[in-house]
This record gives sequence, C-alpha cells and structure tokens, in this order.
Amino acid sequence: MVAAVLAVLVVLNGCADFTDQDRAKDAGAFSANNESAAKKEQPRPSPTEPPVPPPPGPCVDPDPAVIATCLASTAAVMPGDDQGDVTVVAERTTGRILTTKRYGPQRVLATAPVDSSGDGGLIDFAFSPTYSQDRLIYALITTPSDNRIVRLAPGDVPKPILVGIPKGATGNMGAMFFRTPGELVVATGNAGDPAAAASPSSLAGKIMVVTSFRSGANPPPRILASGLGSNVSLCPSTTTGSLYFAEQTPTEDRVQVLESSGPKVLWTWPDRPQIAGCAVTSGAIFVSTTRTQHIEALTEPTREKPAVTPPVVVLEKRYGALGRMVALDNGILQFATVNKEYGKPVSTDDRVVKWLPPSSSEDRT
Repeated sequence: MVAAVLAVLVVLNGCADFTDQDRAKDAGAFSANNESAAKKEQPRPSPTEPPVPPPPGPCVDPDPAVIATCLASTAAVMPGDDQGDVTVVAERTTGRILTTKRYGPQRVLATAPVDSSGDGGLIDFAFSPTYSQDRLIYALITTPSDNRIVRLAPGDVPKPILVGIPKGATGNMGAMFFRTPGELVVATGNAGDPAAAASPSSLAGKIMVVTSFRSGANPPPRILASGLGSNVSLCPSTTTGSLYFAEQTPTEDRVQVLESSGPKVLWTWPDRPQIAGCAVTSGAIFVSTTRTQHIEALTEPTREKPAVTPPVVVLEKRYGALGRMVALDNGILQFATVNKEYGKPVSTDDRVVKWLPPSSSEDRT
C-alpha cells in the first residue's frame, strides 16, 4: 500500500506549474537561523541527485536540503517517495495537504475547513490503505466545537468519522497512522485538561484504535493508553514493530513505548525543550524540539540491548523552531519548521528539510 501511495504522489507531483509556490510573500534576503552549526550538522544532499538550476522567485532556498518552502505554519509531514525527495505536508492553519519537492511544484491534494486558533487546525492526516484506488485521505482536524477525524474525498465535503474529541486553547496536537488496513491508531492531546486525559469517559489525552470508517455513528474506539499530555506524536518502528510516542507534560517532556502492559517511559527531559515530533530509523529514536531547536537521538531498545543511552544532539539551531518529523527506512529524516508560529521566520519559511543524520551516513564510525 505504501509503495502504491508513493507512486501516485510522484505522478501528482509532476502535474502542476512552479508558479503555485510564489504565492507566499515578497522576496527577502535569506538568512540562516544559525550559520555556526558544526560540520556534522550540515545538510547532506544525495550524491546521486544531479544539480538542478534554481528557478526564479522568492521561495527558492539556497540550502540543498530544503525541499519545501513558503508554507503556512506546518503540522504533519510524510515522505512522498522512497528517497525522501518528495514530501507531503499539512499546513495547520490553512487546512491544506499538499505535496511538493525542491523547486516545486506545490500541488494541493485536499483541503479541510479548520479552526486554527491556539495550536488547533489541520493536525495530522493518513492516506487510505487503498488510496491508489479510492483517493481517500483521513484527517485529524479542529473545528469550532471539537477535534475530530474526517474523511476527505476529491470533490466532496469532509465526512465525520470520529467526533467529540475535546478541544482546548492548547493541547490539541495529536497524531495518527494506519497500523493495518483496518486499524487507524490515533493519539490525542489533553486539550489543556489533565483530568480529562485521565478520564475513561473522555477522548482527550488518549492513544486509541479506530476500526470503523463509515460516515455517521461509529462504535467507540478501543483505548490503548490514557493520561497523555500535549503535542503528542507517534513514531512506530518498522524494524521492531514497537510503537513509541513523545509528549509534553507540565513537568517534563518524555518519550515512551507502548507495551502490552501499558506505556513505559524511556527518557524524560525536565528542561522541557518542547518535543514536537519523533521518528524511528537505523536503530535510533529521533526527536525534534521547538524551543531548543534540536534534533536529538537516543538508541532504540531491543531485546538484545534493552538499555537506552542518553540522547545526543545531532542537529542544533540550523533551521529554527522544529515541528513534526518522519523517518524513511533508508535512514533519511524529513522534518518541518514552525518558525512562523514559534520562531524567527526567514524569507522561505516555513520549510520541510530532507536530512541524513550522522549515525546513518556512510562516514559514521
């Protein structure tokens, strides 16, 4: 299914004109968020990718690792091909899901009306397991009354699948992915109310499984975990099958693994760097942070090596405030910036970056 979706996205990505990308704003001088980044933190363009002359326009970023520019404030991101050159990204504040690559074009795949106040809006999306046939996309969105999952079909209005997820001034950010064709795993933030997250009667602050995708009254989802904090991101491991998740709480940020007995804390950050995304690849769990503007890596525990080593900063303050991220099986990460909302935007923000961590590179020791 994933291969079929990626093939469709590659075809779609070549169908529009580059001029879509000039919509963002007036041209301005590019300035890196931190020009003193260490050598190991520099972007690593693919050696097999031939140089492409840049087109004219205000949304051309000189950094070769940047594959999407001039986005509205971002949320979810996922790869649009198996090399990481194409991305699919959610604009949280506009409700648009679009696909693009370096130098464009940008093509809108779907749009949902959203309430983007606070940290709400278009939060996450997942392609139908049969997307190549039905072109359906499922989205986690904020409306004026709640957070909900809707089904988006070409030329149709959004159809509600799961409604009544509490919304708040903050704590709306969650995540979702298809674990199997019949299981949509969904994580929800606590909507600013820890008591609701702990309550069995509330859908706030939960990890749950949705199994019915009809529009209308659906059976309640199966709850896997409760008591989650805010800005919850999911990061399943395709190697071990483990489901990891990151969250922010009032006292710490943390990464946990969901075991059969419940969540187990793997690491905590008492300084609260504002973990916004997580991804697993090449034997490591990566987290992206908004306040400290880092990507940090810690070892993925295995049966043979269950210990988790302290996280190591592998990217620091090069792209500003970081949001969601995703990993490819080849070790490449894609991550989105959230500088328009939480940082100091440059002329090409917000952006998506394709990046190969040092631990996954050919010259690792």
